[in-house]
Amino acid sequence: MKNIRNTILLVLLSLLIGVYVGTNFQLAPRLVKRTTSAQKKLDRFLYYLSNNYVEEVDSDSLVGVVIESIIDRLDPHSTFIPKTASQELAENMQGEFVGIGVSFFMVEDTVAVVRVLNGGPSEAAGLLPGDRIMLANNDSLFQQNYSSEEIVSKLKGPPNTEVELAIYRKQNDSVFWVNMKRGAVPLKSVDAAYMIDDATAYIKINRFSQTTYQEFAKALNALKWKKFNNLVLDLRDNPGGYLYAAVLVADTFLEADTPIVITEANNGEREETLATASGGLTQEGLYILVNEQSASASEILAGAVQDNDRGWIVGRRSFGKGLVQQQLPLGDGDAVRLTTARYFTPTGRSIQRPYGDNREAYYAEVAERFERGEMEDANKIPQNDSLSYTTPKGRTVYGGGGITPDIFVPNTNSEEEEWNRFVLRSNVINHFVFTTLDKNRAAYSFPAASTFSNTPLENTSQWLKEFKAYCEQNRIPFTFKDEAQILNAIKAYIGLQLYGEAVFTEVRNQNDPFLARVKAHSTQGTD
Repeated sequence: MKNIRNTILLVLLSLLIGVYVGTNFQLAPRLVKRTTSAQKKLDRFLYYLSNNYVEEVDSDSLVGVVIESIIDRLDPHSTFIPKTASQELAENMQGEFVGIGVSFFMVEDTVAVVRVLNGGPSEAAGLLPGDRIMLANNDSLFQQNYSSEEIVSKLKGPPNTEVELAIYRKQNDSVFWVNMKRGAVPLKSVDAAYMIDDATAYIKINRFSQTTYQEFAKALNALKWKKFNNLVLDLRDNPGGYLYAAVLVADTFLEADTPIVITEANNGEREETLATASGGLTQEGLYILVNEQSASASEILAGAVQDNDRGWIVGRRSFGKGLVQQQLPLGDGDAVRLTTARYFTPTGRSIQRPYGDNREAYYAEVAERFERGEMEDANKIPQNDSLSYTTPKGRTVYGGGGITPDIFVPNTNSEEEEWNRFVLRSNVINHFVFTTLDKNRAAYSFPAASTFSNTPLENTSQWLKEFKAYCEQNRIPFTFKDEAQILNAIKAYIGLQLYGEAVFTEVRNQNDPFLARVKAHSTQGTD
């Protein structure tokens, strides 16, 4: 049966390659109207497979497998999106989802609310972190061995549909019912906006969605009342998103008619996008923070700022993605995201890293930067003189693999230290904080959100003791060398669970080496 399946895959693969490659991708919407020899063969083969083959075959799922196999042979950023994943992706890019507005952990096979999301129905209904959701419309959610995905499917639903929840509040040992209507829950792309000091404002963008520019403009307008001299725009770990959202943000900083990005379609035609100066923030000092996980639209924005000598790029070399994808429907809820264009920075450089037919090797390149020494030594960043470009003020910039920062922030961590850093930024700390607070929430007292970030964490020795015991109990290999970092992570996740992303980000930024370099450069004119 395995050999037969492989044979079927090979036949379908050869037929589909003929169809898709022969149409140069951008003609996908016209496939329905065109009848080619390859399409006829594919239709006939699927008919035979469904009606004549000796065993029952799910031809629909088989075609999905074949499409994925084809896409695996294309560039590393073209992807197949099955129906099961399309909704979550769409919500992430739309900037909202419809549900009740909580994040949760499964604790002893019970839905435990970790965080009540700002602006959602649960916040309006008065749910609190630590609450257990026992029933949803008389459907038991506890001791059912449900997966997280199954729980989500029961809590989410169409807008304005009613859901009745039975809530157990552990902290006062009470059970009560809550009626609410499912509604839009914001998925913010601007995590935080605040003043680092009297002269420096800070905004963090985690991705570029449909709502990013509106969120950014609102945050910026609020900060303008502070009359800052410098703005730090944090794009670290930002994987990109919608190109137009990044262009609108870039337009905020650039003079009218300044180039932002050049897009080259698959037919070779180029289109240059120019700034309108509609944002009016063209004179203040500007620092863009990037790291090895800043990609795509983030790199467009950073490249526009760097190539126009508008500001300083701070951090480490960015990911290196200069390909543009278009999402096209395949039917039945499935879709394909195909690379349809390339983009170039204003000086004309491509920041796309070279890629072959090995996707694993392509994505592993970022980790290999540690082995090459690039993460701790800017002189080891690969630069190709044949791909050098000159900015209007005479600075040399390079294409061929990400945005190289103007102000380098090294990562000198050992393998052990990097593992510790991963643990401190992962769900491990989030879960530890929840389980610790959940033992007796009444025993903990925290200041209001407005002062939490700058108020020292109490009982630090007890927190460290609890975390060490948690790691030992869960067999998490962690070395307790830097207590200040551990306590910062614990405090940040307390802030996240009680107050949200903005407080989390502000706490994590304390003693941040990227911001330290910004401060040194802005106050002394050096890095």
